[in-house]
Amino acid sequence: MAESVVDVADATKTYELGGTVTALDGVSVALEVGSYTAVMGPSGSGKSTLLNLIGGLDTPDEGSVVVGDNAVDTLGEQGRAQIRGTEIGFVFQTFNLMPRLTAVENVALPLVFDGWDQERRVDRAQEVLDDVGLGDRYDHKPTELSGGQRQRVAIARALAPEPSLVLADEPTGNVDTETGTAIMSLLADIADSGNTVLLVTHSRRVAEHAERIIHIRDGQVQRREDVTDRRTPGDRQPDAVLGGES
Repeated sequence: MAESVVDVADATKTYELGGTVTALDGVSVALEVGSYTAVMGPSGSGKSTLLNLIGGLDTPDEGSVVVGDNAVDTLGEQGRAQIRGTEIGFVFQTFNLMPRLTAVENVALPLVFDGWDQERRVDRAQEVLDDVGLGDRYDHKPTELSGGQRQRVAIARALAPEPSLVLADEPTGNVDTETGTAIMSLLADIADSGNTVLLVTHSRRVAEHAERIIHIRDGQVQRREDVTDRRTPGDRQPDAVLGGES
């Protein structure tokens, strides 16, 4: 049996929004080390809630969430923040960059919380910016970068601490098709290098870049699908990165 880096068991999450809303209802998901998985579902299906539980941004009402050797659901905020800073790299649709910091400073930021000294932080930030094709943008602030460049900075920031798990929430949602193709290529490279990648998307065409797809709807896993004919980032169908369900 392959080793799992993520094990979610019977996770349930509800919210009070003018009544009880069940975001997840007894969901179980396991991610093997080095796997590339997409969680696919329409808006409100629970896919982002699942990502937040795995990433330690929230905790389940019932069930368990284990990342590596850490029972995330039993940890307090400080413990979960520690895991987020070392074990998990986040790539968000909205980039979440600090507007007053340069690209290097944004990428180096999580390393501050991980105890890296300044010289090592800068060296590592420049290294991963080089890897994502932004070696000439070290000193640029987010307002001086295009949407695609900002997403590349966000990916570099996610990779800086050398996490075992990369979580990507609709990473191509705010960029054009050509840029989205480049982003998917970067995620493919990350997966090929041995990182475990979990991609959340509403788009079938995006999900087909992964090795398998977990279909979720109404807070429950509907089915699991192995992708036998994976798309490559060079596929240029009109909605390859931006389109809706097909």
